[in-house]
Amino acid sequence: MTDPISDALVHDPSGGLPRLLEIMRRLRDPQTGCPWDIEQTYTTIAPFTIEEAYEVADAVARQAWDELQGELGDLLLQVVYFAQMGEEDERFTFHSIATAIADKMVARHPHVFGDQSRDKSADQQTRDWEAQKASERAAKGEVRTLDGVALGLPSMTRALKLQKRAARVGFDWGETRDVLAKIAEEAAELTEAAETADAHHIEDEMGDLLFVMVNLARHMDVDPEAALRRTNAKFTRRFGSIEDALAADGRTPNDATLQEMDALWDAAKRAERS
Repeated sequence: MTDPISDALVHDPSGGLPRLLEIMRRLRDPQTGCPWDIEQTYTTIAPFTIEEAYEVADAVARQAWDELQGELGDLLLQVVYFAQMGEEDERFTFHSIATAIADKMVARHPHVFGDQSRDKSADQQTRDWEAQKASERAAKGEVRTLDGVALGLPSMTRALKLQKRAARVGFDWGETRDVLAKIAEEAAELTEAAETADAHHIEDEMGDLLFVMVNLARHMDVDPEAALRRTNAKFTRRFGSIEDALAADGRTPNDATLQEMDALWDAAKRAERS
């Protein structure tokens, strides 16, 4: 039976967050909802959540401000989705999610919402933040140094977080040159592994080399994710220049030799630097 109150809210352009919550409730209704939405679980929705977060980051990186609102809406929908499933399972609700994060923000900012002084550096505030997080982890029984670093993070980001945690307790190289020496060592081990043609051995050594490259970025105060994103964009831009140059002659990369494409790549580099 149709609920006129629900229908009115669903179709109310000024309904705001209550409207969105009601839309999700209706989509998940076992009797009248959308079959696809009804079938979804925490596990099946999680990959979409990660994808939407990256699309937000992509819009920011491209400064696509006209797209950002829509991407943020897509990300908010993921939270609403989890909240609806949590309410169905009597685990949590959207209200309890909002309450929990609000409580956390108040607790972690005593210099804003409490009686602590705001007269301290950003570095000191960061140390205080980490101390508060460590206290919260301990309260949850996470007593080991690396406990609580999320498994679902992108591998490079997780590597950086693991290294930062270890560095806080003194497990770290003292000088950047020590990291560079380790890179040479790991590169040599990867070369040896390649000669064995053992796929598992090669993957293992490749992981070691990537891990230490993240460590080098950390020691040089470079965000490895940001650095790689920048290089990805540069590669995309320069390869596009190759395609444009070939297209001017009525050709595609499939019609060109590697030497020709290398020459066009170098030309694109020179054009960017001029």
